Amino acid sequence: MADFYQNGIITTLHNLVDRPLDELEKELISFSRIRPMSLVLPSLYSELSGPALDNIINDVAKVPYLNEIVIGLDRADEKEYGHAREFFSRLPQHHRILWNDGPRLRKIDELLQNEGLAPKEMGKGRNVWYCYGYVLASGRAESVALHDCDIVTYDRSMLARLIYPVANPAFNYEFAKGYYARVATQKLNGRVSRLLVTPLIRALKKVYGSLDYLEYLDSFRYPLSGEFSMRTDVLNDIRIPSDWGLEIGVLSEMKRNYSTNRICQVDIADVYDHKHQPLSEEDASRGLSKMSTDICKAIFRKLATQGEIFTTETFRSIKATYFRIALDFVETYYNDARMNGLTLDRHAEEKAVELFAENIMSAGEHFLANPMETPFIPSWNRVISAVPDILDRIYEAVEEDNHH
Repeated sequence: MADFYQNGIITTLHNLVDRPLDELEKELISFSRIRPMSLVLPSLYSELSGPALDNIINDVAKVPYLNEIVIGLDRADEKEYGHAREFFSRLPQHHRILWNDGPRLRKIDELLQNEGLAPKEMGKGRNVWYCYGYVLASGRAESVALHDCDIVTYDRSMLARLIYPVANPAFNYEFAKGYYARVATQKLNGRVSRLLVTPLIRALKKVYGSLDYLEYLDSFRYPLSGEFSMRTDVLNDIRIPSDWGLEIGVLSEMKRNYSTNRICQVDIADVYDHKHQPLSEEDASRGLSKMSTDICKAIFRKLATQGEIFTTETFRSIKATYFRIALDFVETYYNDARMNGLTLDRHAEEKAVELFAENIMSAGEHFLANPMETPFIPSWNRVISAVPDILDRIYEAVEEDNHH
C-alpha cells in the first residue's frame, strides 16, 4: 500500500486508490488534444526475442492517447531491422523506428563525430539522445515518456501514470520520475539504489553537509528508475550522459535547469521486474560493477561543478562513512524483507556493499586523474547551432528508413 507522506524537496504523486485505468486514459485523451504525447522505447534487437517486449508492444498497442511512438533500435543488421519493422508493425499508432546501425543514421553520426558533437560510446544514453532528436524533429508531441523494453511485469497503466503529470495542462511539471517497489519472485531487488545510491548520498551529507543537490537526490524514492517523462521543451537543453550515469545525470540536469517545484516523482507500479544485471566482481567494465562506478563519477562530477573539493583523503572519508551506513541499511532491508515474507541474502548484500565501497574509491581516483572528462552528450540546442539543419536530416533519414 502507498502512503500519502511528502518527504524531501520534490512532490510525490502517490497511488492512493488504484484509480481505474479507463478513467485515467479518458482524461489523457482529452489532454492529448492540447498536449499531444509521444512514447520513446530504447531497445536492443535482442529484446525482440526476450521475455518482456512482446507483451509490452501488445499492451502499448491498446493505448488510445499517444500521437507518436519512437523506437530506438540498437545492434541490428539489415535483415534484423526488417524483422523489427514487422515486429512493431502491429502498433496502430503513428510509429517510427530509428535504425541506429543503418547507413543513413550512421552517416549523420559521422557528421556529428567530425564536429565533436556525437555520443562517444554506444549504449542506452546514445539511443535515447537520438530518439529525443527525432521527437524534436517530428514536432508531433509536447509531452514525451520513456521506459525500458525489458519490463516483464508491464501493463499500460504504468505509462498512463508516468505521463499524466507532464500531460495534464493544469499541472506545471516539466519532468516526472517513475518509482515503484523493486520486489519480484519473493525477493527484494534494486541493489544499486538501495545499497549504493542512498547510502552514498547520506555519506556525502556527513562529509560535505546538507547541500541542496544532495537533499534533492535524496528526495527520489527510486533515483535509478529508467522510467521518466518530460515536456518536449526540456529536450532542447538537457545533456544526457552516455554511460550508466544516465538516470542520475538526467536528474542532475533537471536540477540545473529547473526549479524543484517543476519536478515530481510518481508511483507507477505495485510490482516491477526486469532483466537483472550480474554483480560482476571480476570485471569492472561490466554489470553492476561498471554501473556503480559510473554513478559515483556522475555524482562526484556534479558536486565538483558546485565548488566542492575532492582529494584522496576526502574519498577515503566518503568510503568509510558510506561503508558503515550501507551495512546498517543491509540490516534494515533484511528486517523489512523478513516482515513481508520476502527473502534477502545478507551475505550477497554485504558482498555488494564491499564491491560498491571499492568502486567509490576507484571512481574517486578516476575523477582526480581525469578532471576534464565530460561524458555528457551535447544538448540539442548546441548541436543545432553547429549544424542548423540537423533535425531535418534526422527526420528525412528516419522517414526513408521506414518507407524503403
